[in-house]
Amino acid sequence: MSDVRYSVTIKELPVDERPRERLTKYGAEVLSNAELLAIILRVGAAGYSAIGLAEHMLSRFGGLRGIATATIEEMSEVKGLGPAKAAQIQAMVELGKRLAAATGGIRQVIHSPQDAAEMLMPELRDCPQEHFKAVFLNTRHEVIRTRTITLGSLNASIITPVELFKHAISYNSCAVIVAHNHPSGDPTPSQDDINVTKRLIQAGRYVGVEVLDHLVIGDGRWVSLKERGLV
Repeated sequence: MSDVRYSVTIKELPVDERPRERLTKYGAEVLSNAELLAIILRVGAAGYSAIGLAEHMLSRFGGLRGIATATIEEMSEVKGLGPAKAAQIQAMVELGKRLAAATGGIRQVIHSPQDAAEMLMPELRDCPQEHFKAVFLNTRHEVIRTRTITLGSLNASIITPVELFKHAISYNSCAVIVAHNHPSGDPTPSQDDINVTKRLIQAGRYVGVEVLDHLVIGDGRWVSLKERGLV
């Protein structure tokens, strides 16, 4: 079946089976991942339908999450793609991440480590590189803003209190939750994670900004250093 759709063009499909028409008539939620991706791709290539090309990409990269973490160079190696289409896909992925983190204009309130983890998980779980992020909160623990502080392995030489707390002060934030991802998928905190957190907590006391917790995000799993009693 997939081989047939790889060669049949969209125009050769019955109208009711064309992805764009199906989306318009029935809604995006009824479309498969391949059909949604085909709408982004718009066209295939010689001998390829857009749906077939989408199915091939899903197979090659191991599903949507694989596509989400693929580089433009890796996607451009697929026959029928290229830098322009690869950039469109990356833009789509980034919009999806931002939408998942959006609060619809209403500030999200962080009641627990789980609230913060659920907010950050869509963005951090598939990152191939470590991202150290901060969630800045007001007195009611409403999210003022999230910000990436630095990239790279977490250690005291990279994560400095100055970089974190200058943003907290500029946002008039009285509390902050820090988080970073482990690209391995295992959220078990390292000794460096613990040491950096203790240093930030101590520095926060001097500037009047409380570091509430440090979350380590893995592949669908997370760890709160505070809940573990590590800080």
